[in-house]
Amino acid sequence: MVRNRPLLVLAAVVVFAALALPFLNHAPNRLVSGQSIKIASLLPESLGVVALVALLVIGAYLPQSRRMLDMLVLTSFLLIASLLFLAGFEANRLSGTAGTVARTSFGSGFWIMLSATGLIMADTLHRAGYAATVRLSALLAVMTATVLMVASGYLDQLSVMKEYANKADVFKQAVLQHMIIVFGAVVPTLCLGLPLGVLAFRRSEGGKWGTTGLMAVLNVIQTIPSLAMFGLLMAPLSALAFAVPWLRALGVSGIGLAPALIALTLYCLLPIVRNTYEGLVQVPRHVVDAARGMGMTEKQILWQVQMPLALPVFLSGLRTTIVQAIGLAAVAALIGAGGLGNIMFQGLFSNALDLVLLGAVPVVMMVVVVDALFKFGVGRVSRVSQ
Repeated sequence: MVRNRPLLVLAAVVVFAALALPFLNHAPNRLVSGQSIKIASLLPESLGVVALVALLVIGAYLPQSRRMLDMLVLTSFLLIASLLFLAGFEANRLSGTAGTVARTSFGSGFWIMLSATGLIMADTLHRAGYAATVRLSALLAVMTATVLMVASGYLDQLSVMKEYANKADVFKQAVLQHMIIVFGAVVPTLCLGLPLGVLAFRRSEGGKWGTTGLMAVLNVIQTIPSLAMFGLLMAPLSALAFAVPWLRALGVSGIGLAPALIALTLYCLLPIVRNTYEGLVQVPRHVVDAARGMGMTEKQILWQVQMPLALPVFLSGLRTTIVQAIGLAAVAALIGAGGLGNIMFQGLFSNALDLVLLGAVPVVMMVVVVDALFKFGVGRVSRVSQ
């Protein structure tokens, strides 16, 4: 009898990926596809991975006690670490029999197994009802294990790490530029979105125009494709830079950082405005009346009563904003804004998958870390506000 159907389905996905899909791909150079390597061909080195997958399958049929859930979390963590360890081991072994230009890259089976195992860990943590601190610690443990393998040089023979070695300076600059784009978009979003959300709440509270017109405009902005938005901004910004020399001296032009920041700010306004409004609306009316009865001014009520109680909802909107900005910042590379998207598109244009991964994986890691930190923060703030 199956006791944990999601676990069984995800474990079946892991088994399918292990049996039917390539775990690694090895090629004499980056220009040819090379040959596929399945986990079955890596025996006996892959016995540890096979044993851990078997434990996950068996775990789906056992009673889901707290001890069993703890075991499943540990097993999924060890499986993630073992997949990376096995990939590094095989890459190091192949490097001794191939030339320096040979490439050993992750196959589709590796990515599917890794993703399914990560979902198993996340689902098990949720089922067990672990505190946000424990869930965050599990994520940090996975990232720490990965960082330790990378820092030790154990994964250096994998092609993505060879791409990093070739572009280390460019990569570091791209990460910094990506963060600048995100920060440069989030700050004006907060400066504009927070007052707009408060204004919408005030006017709706007084029976006047509320959120209909403002949200309609912001929703329309969200429907415009990012590339189209960049294109729409090119002509007016170019004309503005031509007409105002000091703006041109500051770097404002039709391409580059300026249109990227403006477009990202416009895209990120909706979650901030909406969650600010919704957070203020859900503040109990009797709490506001009590504060007013104590003689507090409207400004004091807003900042000392309403905003603290609305903080969990507002932080959820800020989480969405930052995650959205991190993703859209990659697309901004197409108009010369730089960032990790620049590396991704270089890989796409040169048909180098590992170069794409070098830009994409840090973006994914940023999103995962930001999402986990904000979920942890929202949970803590919600408990305090209650």
